[in-house]
Amino acid sequence: MPRSRFVIAHRGASGYLPEHTSEAKALAHAMEADFLEQDVVLTQDDIPVVLHDIHLDTVTDVATRFPGRQRDDGRFYVLDFTLDELSRLQVTERIDLKTGRAVYPNRFPAWSGEFRISTLRDELALIAGLNRSTGRSAGIYPELKLPAWHRGEGRDLAAAVLRELSAAGYRDASANVFVQCFDAAELRRLREELGCTLPLVQLIGENRWADARDDFERMCAADGLAELARTVQGIGPGLNRVIAAGGAATELTSRAHDAGLVVHPFTVRADALPAGFDSLDDLHAALFEAAGVDGVFTDFPDRTRQWLLGHARG
Repeated sequence: MPRSRFVIAHRGASGYLPEHTSEAKALAHAMEADFLEQDVVLTQDDIPVVLHDIHLDTVTDVATRFPGRQRDDGRFYVLDFTLDELSRLQVTERIDLKTGRAVYPNRFPAWSGEFRISTLRDELALIAGLNRSTGRSAGIYPELKLPAWHRGEGRDLAAAVLRELSAAGYRDASANVFVQCFDAAELRRLREELGCTLPLVQLIGENRWADARDDFERMCAADGLAELARTVQGIGPGLNRVIAAGGAATELTSRAHDAGLVVHPFTVRADALPAGFDSLDDLHAALFEAAGVDGVFTDFPDRTRQWLLGHARG
């Protein structure tokens, strides 16, 4: 039986609306994404909220609404604010702190609209409601953001997220969910200590990243993948790990498949194509046809869906 090829809405339909807003998730659902991603962090009152990282200042007006609440490094942290305080913030298209300009200037205009931060509970309820009203069954794809950092702050992000998932009906291996994380030790903890039976995905970053806790290069070798397969069901590598600049496939996808792992690379962006690619169609062909990946994280779920519909396998 051929493998499924999933459209995973990266932070929702983030090519069209500010990332991780309920509006971006609703649009992604309407675009028939198979999974909607939730990056999850904790508030001061231990409530899981959906934001890309532990900082607020690149996607909200926190600096103007709560001046002086930054830490010594100048950044505003989600963990330093209650949910009530976070609910007062305006969410915007991601900006570059150095320039004050939108990272992707041709997307939704920065500082326009009335977008808010969502709790994980509210987002899961939204997706459940959309699944019911449309008859579709979009899955969820939560990521634990910096769980070791949270524990260093005295908080258990993983346990909090699992409680919310269980309350929403995501409880076992049959659930329409993947739980992802860059931290291999935390994924093992989910399995061995917290008793999580949900499908897990090991994200694969770069060893040069400041917050890297694992040897990602070793993970991509055959023995590293075999070791991962004892804990997780899939890997989420960067695009550069599965396709080369000219569009040729690397060996990573085939090695992962040999280990019994699915491959969901990140991130397809029509307005930020990798070097060597002239069109989104070429990128999709390299990923799905040359490399044979099982799904992609995409900022443009409609365009990825459209490509897959036009290149259905017989």
